[in-house]
Amino acid sequence: MKLSPPSLAMISKKHPYSVLSLFAGAGGLDLGFEMEGFRVLEAVDINPWCIQTLQRNRSQWNVKLADVRCYSPQLSEQPDVLLAGVPCQGFSLGGNRQESDPRNLLYQEVIRIAKICQPRIVLIENVLNLRTMRSPQTGLPFSETIIQDLNQIGYQVVSDIFKVCYYGVPQTRRRFIFMGFKDNFPSEYELPGPGELTTIRDFIYDLAQGEGGELPNHNPQWGFKSKVHRETGNPFNLEEEVLPVRLSRTASDGHPIRSYDAPFPAIDSATIWGWAQGNVVAGRYEKDRVKGEFVRNSQSTVPLWRIEASRIRSFTHREYARLQTFPDDWVFIGGNKRDIHLQIGNAVPVKFAQQLARNIRQALDCLNAGIRFGEKGTEKRSPSRDSNEMPEYRQLSLF
Repeated sequence: MKLSPPSLAMISKKHPYSVLSLFAGAGGLDLGFEMEGFRVLEAVDINPWCIQTLQRNRSQWNVKLADVRCYSPQLSEQPDVLLAGVPCQGFSLGGNRQESDPRNLLYQEVIRIAKICQPRIVLIENVLNLRTMRSPQTGLPFSETIIQDLNQIGYQVVSDIFKVCYYGVPQTRRRFIFMGFKDNFPSEYELPGPGELTTIRDFIYDLAQGEGGELPNHNPQWGFKSKVHRETGNPFNLEEEVLPVRLSRTASDGHPIRSYDAPFPAIDSATIWGWAQGNVVAGRYEKDRVKGEFVRNSQSTVPLWRIEASRIRSFTHREYARLQTFPDDWVFIGGNKRDIHLQIGNAVPVKFAQQLARNIRQALDCLNAGIRFGEKGTEKRSPSRDSNEMPEYRQLSLF
């Protein structure tokens, strides 16, 4: 059977695919899949603020406040895809990394629910450290244990690590993706490949220049460099342009203020909350043992990055949300700032989720048409450098 990519796309338009979302959080994965035409049958989370955020933005979704460990799906139809952005705090270097953290075993609830609702595809998203941390039950790395458990319930698994800065997200974070397929997909199944590098400037420069005052979750709080001078005991070399960010660490440990023209470090809840609370520094300073004050370390290889002439501030929630590629009309609900920090930081970046969704939609289209990836009529296409188009199909690889 020979179908062109446009003809394949008509399959999912006539019969939209569906997802069941576990650990839905603020909706990053779900929204990315919705952008590719998927219907959200149910979105489940234990956090009441996440539930309110989802209800505020998508009243048509069936949203359920529940502990996944006690959840049993009662759906009107079989979902095509089971989504699970499993909590990663027990694995993440940004959190309290512990092999014995009970949250590390929450992936087992995904396996249990997959056995109940029998989705055609299971997608599990987590952090890189699953490769090295070992399961106390099997003694194997968690990544291998997850694959084995999916195999045991009838899913063939493709997994890999992705740098999201090549998938439309201005961050250097890396994510571990597992795709389990029920319908005998070939082992050479192809996941989306990288596009062009994205930077902070592409996403928040307009807000840093004072625009967007009407946007939700955007209330810039400015401070002044005089406070920084008191804390460091040393004036700055001031330049015209600034990235509005405060670092979570003190001036002595050498973390510079960031440049606009690079991806941001990984956004997670610890990073956001820590940076918002932290002291402001620029370049690398060290404490002079004689003078008892912070001074510039002339031996440092860390550059003195740009700082604004008179004012500095931390990112607003909207700026963090943009770095997670949420649209500006996506409103976050919380009882305090930390509630919103956690929602944004724990989310899967929307544009990355959309790339995964597009690839899964194409795979389901091929399956429904009775053809496989790579057959004639589903030719690979190179990304256009003058557009936002990503490759339709790309060989799975590590980046």
